[in-house]
Amino acid sequence: MQAPSLILDGVAKRYGATVALDDVSFTVAPGEFVALLGPSGAGKSTLFRCVTRLVAPDAGAVRVLGRDMAPMRGGELRRARREVGLIFQQFNLIARLSALENVLAGRLGHAPTWRVVLRRFTRADRQLALSALDRVGLLAQAGQRADSLSGGQQQRVAIARVLTQQARLLLADEPVSSLDPQSAENVLGALRGIARENGIAVVCALHQVELARRFADRVVALREGRKLLDARAAAFDAAAFEALYGTVPA
Repeated sequence: MQAPSLILDGVAKRYGATVALDDVSFTVAPGEFVALLGPSGAGKSTLFRCVTRLVAPDAGAVRVLGRDMAPMRGGELRRARREVGLIFQQFNLIARLSALENVLAGRLGHAPTWRVVLRRFTRADRQLALSALDRVGLLAQAGQRADSLSGGQQQRVAIARVLTQQARLLLADEPVSSLDPQSAENVLGALRGIARENGIAVVCALHQVELARRFADRVVALREGRKLLDARAAAFDAAAFEALYGTVPA
């Protein structure tokens, strides 16, 4: 049995008198897709910041790919972060560059900075980027400017960039909030496929409970910084919805 890609053990974080996270513990295995649910202010974004060490937890431990993030500094921390891919609601693409050039930016942590700035990548890097675009169904759009692509296509370019980064843990923070229903399904389908076929652990913060039930393996639900539920996605029923959001599902 493979070791977990992510372990959170009793993680707590405060901002002054505000409790952002309170004794949060769970693990994510390689190839597992975990949906992180909770109302706004539940602590989802703070949890991601703790995992990437953008902020340090006040208590508890975060282990990424078997390594404790707390003592890391400098180059060691940069190398650890290189194995964590980030996808956001905003696609964070360079509009005037092609899909392929945006995906090649995922090599920043692996190639000399001058190669990235001058866009002089090796043949191996280009093949890796093209393979990533093919993996998300956008090989035919490799030469298109990013700003000519639809929102769902741009988000899939962002996923391909993470694949080119060769990340082994992927954190997606509300990646489909601005997308139409079909594009949202395409993006989540791509994330689920990558988790299962590439063995990448995926933690995806969502507001859409039905999408979490359909695409995720597990649901971890946060409310007011505390873990309310950790269960199979299919088990997230109307009672769980009401406990988490305080209302019955529509």
